[in-house]
Amino acid sequence: MTTRREVLLGAAAAALLGGSRLARAKAAQPSTPVNFDVPAGAVDCHTHIHGDPAKFPFFTGRVYTPELASPEEMAALHRALHIQRVVIVTPSVYGTDNSATLFGMKARGKDARGIAVIDDKTTEAELDAMGKAGIRGVRLNLATGGINDPAVARPRFTAAAQRIKARGWHLQIYTNPQMITAVKDLVMSSPVPVVFDHFGGAQAAAGVAQPGFPDLLEAMRAGKAYVKISGAYRASKLGPDYADVAPMAKALIAANPDRILWGTDWPHPDSVTPPGKVPTDVTPLFQIDDGRLLNQLVVWAPDAKTRKKILVDNPTRLYGFTS
Repeated sequence: MTTRREVLLGAAAAALLGGSRLARAKAAQPSTPVNFDVPAGAVDCHTHIHGDPAKFPFFTGRVYTPELASPEEMAALHRALHIQRVVIVTPSVYGTDNSATLFGMKARGKDARGIAVIDDKTTEAELDAMGKAGIRGVRLNLATGGINDPAVARPRFTAAAQRIKARGWHLQIYTNPQMITAVKDLVMSSPVPVVFDHFGGAQAAAGVAQPGFPDLLEAMRAGKAYVKISGAYRASKLGPDYADVAPMAKALIAANPDRILWGTDWPHPDSVTPPGKVPTDVTPLFQIDDGRLLNQLVVWAPDAKTRKKILVDNPTRLYGFTS
């Protein structure tokens, strides 16, 4: 019979293992080999670095806390996927502190570009320095913060576009299709290119006729918007292949293959703090098989020339990569 002492010792060991598991938690690495020839110079256009909080402290107003994800882990991911270049995006957990993104970019050298988050306190000198380091755009993350009011989004869009238009940068927006409709006139008249994250926030279950999606397609056809076909798991619950995303991906590609970008969204942060937890509690990363996800690109874009546009030509042009 198990004694009370053994039960207590077992509980203590489990607690220690649980704590160490979290400390050693690893961001996902591909478990499925890539099944097509990835063209030279391919770019993963959407990633994040989650650095050591002792060096890169999180924003106190964040709505979640992710597990860590290092430049070394990211490099291993891209070796497995046969992808040379990367775009690192400052996630919401850092507010307007872009240090972790710049740290990740420096680790990848000339094969990295970045997207920063700024506000009205960000100085022109800071923008100059970030530009020299490889920053090529700024992000408005409306989705993670739950901003669904056009009265808030529109002035933020306009202010950001005005600040970066002389720099040749672009404006990257994470939002939903309804908000795209609300800012469509700004997109169509924008002085800078506009990039929408993660299928424009569309949900696969709602189909290509869902409100806002036709407006996204129209902006693409006019050459006014890029769309990242990234983070399919955010648009669908039908993993691991997310087959219901295919009609959306194909519709976006058909609208304008010159305005499509691809990205992993590695290390796949879960931006929703679970019930019973608080934002400062660590929320585990999603374990996504990026090899299997990259293989879906062959389903969405069967033509190799189109895939080269998506993986190489479009991001090389937008982010200013050189050979």
